[in-house]
Amino acid sequence: MEDDDDEYSAHETSVGVSESKESPQKKLRQLKSSVWRYFKKIGRDKNGVEKAIYRGCKEPYRVGSTRGPNGKNYGTSHLKRHLIKCKKVKFYDLGQMYMDQQGNIQSRKIDQLISREKLAEAIIEHDLPYSFVEYKKIRAWADYVNPELVVSKILNFCRMIPPHTGVELAATIYDCLKEWGIDRKVFSITLDNATNNDSMQTILKGHLGLQKSLLCDGEFFHVCCSAHILNLIVQEGLKAANDALFRIRESVKYVKGSDGRMRKFEQCVKQVGISTNLGLRLDVTTRWNSTYLMLESALQYEKAFSSLQLIDRNYSSCPTSDHWRRAEKIFGFLEPFYEITNLVSGSSYPTSNLYFMQVWKIECLLKENSSNLDEVIKEMAVRMFNKFQKYWNRYSLVLSFGAILDPRFKMQLLEYCFSKVNSSSAKAQAATIKLKLYNLYEQYANNQIGTTAPTTWSKPTEEGSQSKQKKSTLFAEFKEFEGTSVCIAGKSELDLYLEEKKLDYQTFHEMDVIKYWKDNEKKYHDLSVMARDVLSVPITTVASESAFSIADEDELLKETISHADSNVIDGTSGSGVVKL
Repeated sequence: MEDDDDEYSAHETSVGVSESKESPQKKLRQLKSSVWRYFKKIGRDKNGVEKAIYRGCKEPYRVGSTRGPNGKNYGTSHLKRHLIKCKKVKFYDLGQMYMDQQGNIQSRKIDQLISREKLAEAIIEHDLPYSFVEYKKIRAWADYVNPELVVSKILNFCRMIPPHTGVELAATIYDCLKEWGIDRKVFSITLDNATNNDSMQTILKGHLGLQKSLLCDGEFFHVCCSAHILNLIVQEGLKAANDALFRIRESVKYVKGSDGRMRKFEQCVKQVGISTNLGLRLDVTTRWNSTYLMLESALQYEKAFSSLQLIDRNYSSCPTSDHWRRAEKIFGFLEPFYEITNLVSGSSYPTSNLYFMQVWKIECLLKENSSNLDEVIKEMAVRMFNKFQKYWNRYSLVLSFGAILDPRFKMQLLEYCFSKVNSSSAKAQAATIKLKLYNLYEQYANNQIGTTAPTTWSKPTEEGSQSKQKKSTLFAEFKEFEGTSVCIAGKSELDLYLEEKKLDYQTFHEMDVIKYWKDNEKKYHDLSVMARDVLSVPITTVASESAFSIADEDELLKETISHADSNVIDGTSGSGVVKL
């Protein structure tokens, strides 16, 4: 649609066809109808009839009322009819837009009659309790309105009545698992770092351990949320930069505090010649990534803030030049942590093969900056490294397995990363993780956990020549031989996998690791089941929390879906994810 400066004006002036003879003292009547977003008044014609043109096709229409005792009121109904049928202008109804799994806004024409019909069918058939969203007719309606809505791996939400103690949380989750018949299929549980969660997982682990249903006696059961730990680490570092951050935060808060200040600030922006589409952002102090975004926007307007100080005597928190230079360094220091946060808590569940490399990067960054020449950056790095050692001194074993089970990395990645951090203990650390991996594999191989009978190849049912049937049988026998001949010379599937040459990372940069194991389940039957279980362990609880808050302005919590083949359910406390 063509843009006009006065498109959304509350008042329209008479211009164009003829000059209005109405008294200039007469108060202009406010235009309330939504059609005036698309139509523009152009004055009265020679017969005294007021006219308006459509901004798209420029078609003139009579509007308002004619003068005199026998005047006619034309209204706006005919304008609305033209708005619907005119093809000259394309516009999107926000009510018919939805957000896809990647967080992008999509436009989709929805037939309201079909939508209402499906909803009515659901209401009539099901009596609509709070759990009505689980019924097939509601899901059919939701699938029509938004096809991506019903692919969520969240099985259920459960209301948790206080108290939210570890004992109560464990009892509620355990009851849900038994009700759904999956209490013997739990692999791990991912939680944030709340004290009641620690108590809950210990009790829940005890319940499941009595059933002998946990692998390796529950050694890999509890997984800490990587995004929450990273948030705690960076928040600790920001305490060392309070002075510069405080002045910038107060400056942004001051400008955004009223429309008058915003107009003054806009004038300063134009006066100093700043050209950027990035608006000012105010942070939330408990969310470090919003602080990063605040710095990103505020640094663009350094000169505008200085100009505002000269014309506004009430503005007293303008950062000094030293504060701005300090903010630039802090922004550069936080940038890699922001990128890692987006990776581990972005628009889709990252598979666990990403965990090890990202944690290693964080450790290297903190060690490198612990001797930074800038005292503030150095203090930030030291504080953050102390917090890092508290939570990540020992890398999560089960998530470290994900790197080994990535055919592009295998053991070589762990050995390299450990050698860069501490060469003296690198081999011992890698050997410990490898031993634990073999222990887990033995449970899969001996107990055939989660495995199914090997796929059999049947003869063709369609009519064909005898030679074709023989060829098909021969091919089927070869495929079966290929699938069973992998374990040779006393070597396990894991032995053979680790001995194989790893794939080139540049060639297979976009590889779907879980699909790789799905495609190789004939070659590595037990190992493929274990690999898919390990790789689909959620490394954050951000996706489950975003189900409660999908419109987050700071974009840390985003609506996500697991790429794993296995089912994932939301923990009843709203801060945990159970991996089956």
